[in-house]
Amino acid sequence: MSDRPARPARPARAVKLNVLNEPKDSYTGGPSSLCPGCGHDQISNVIITAAWENGIEPHRIAKMSGIGCSSKTPAYYLGQSHGFNTVHGRMPSVTTGAYAINKDLLYLGVSGDGDSASIGIGQLIHAIRRNMDMVYIVENNGVYGLTKGQYSATADVGSKKKKGPANETQPIDLCAMAINLGCTFVARSFSGSKKQLTSLLKAAMSHKGFALIDVISPCVTFNNNDESMRSYGYVKENEVTLHMADYIPHFNPMQEVEVPEGHFRDITLHDGSTIRLETISDEHDPSDAMAALMALHGAETGGKHVTGLLYFDATKPSLAEDLCLVDEALLDVPDDILRPDKASLDALNAEFLS
Repeated sequence: MSDRPARPARPARAVKLNVLNEPKDSYTGGPSSLCPGCGHDQISNVIITAAWENGIEPHRIAKMSGIGCSSKTPAYYLGQSHGFNTVHGRMPSVTTGAYAINKDLLYLGVSGDGDSASIGIGQLIHAIRRNMDMVYIVENNGVYGLTKGQYSATADVGSKKKKGPANETQPIDLCAMAINLGCTFVARSFSGSKKQLTSLLKAAMSHKGFALIDVISPCVTFNNNDESMRSYGYVKENEVTLHMADYIPHFNPMQEVEVPEGHFRDITLHDGSTIRLETISDEHDPSDAMAALMALHGAETGGKHVTGLLYFDATKPSLAEDLCLVDEALLDVPDDILRPDKASLDALNAEFLS
């Protein structure tokens, strides 16, 4: 036996808790079955961090998805939350129905460029124009990963995947489309820009209305070669960042937050939280839709990817307000109030007949 004294036991590390006294493990899910290095896994990790740091109770979140590599990811985060995996491209309408019954949940939709820009584009358009309260994340890699990597509707002109000719079909820019439809929160990010994506997602979770975040997420199997405009290397070298974003939750006193040097803009969100935008490039006003569209057009013309909060509008009423929904979620309204009696129905019918 050794004469060496036994090493003292290491003290157990304290588990870090959020404002709800919940550990981060309360927001995790199952192991990923995606390709190693897939950008979608980084987005899943950001979703876990954002929900935990924002102090959202897991059972107050409904994670929604359609079909595709991206739509598999809800299994990898928020294991204690509600979830619904819908038919291909139909996630917005299913979410609309759930939202009308229980508007008090945070609806977190994760989709892909096929699910959103092809078969589901009509559904996405109407969800945007109705300004439904939800966060809609597009995990955008420019290819259909589940069906051997064909170009999707968002693939850039001139971009070339590992096999086959370069894409020559004009892409659909989901951010530009959303801005033209009056979407109230439009952002683009990159799965390799963890800090920026986390701040944008946390802000989107505090927004009242439709929040679209288009995330460039390279497909390591089919579309991560040097000739691809959606590869990690290309995006890193050709990313035009409008500003550095920092999210300040409503439960964190403003005086405890470091104020950046130079120009910055504070945007107050509906729950009292703030997203602070520190300008590092040309001045960009997120309240100016035309400026956002010009930034997108300029980036496309130069073969670049512009990232950051492109457009924000806090003045437009949400779908719940347009529908004049009662404060209490319809799910919790008792039948005697929700269902009018015969006399009330007769009176209503009489008004139509008169």
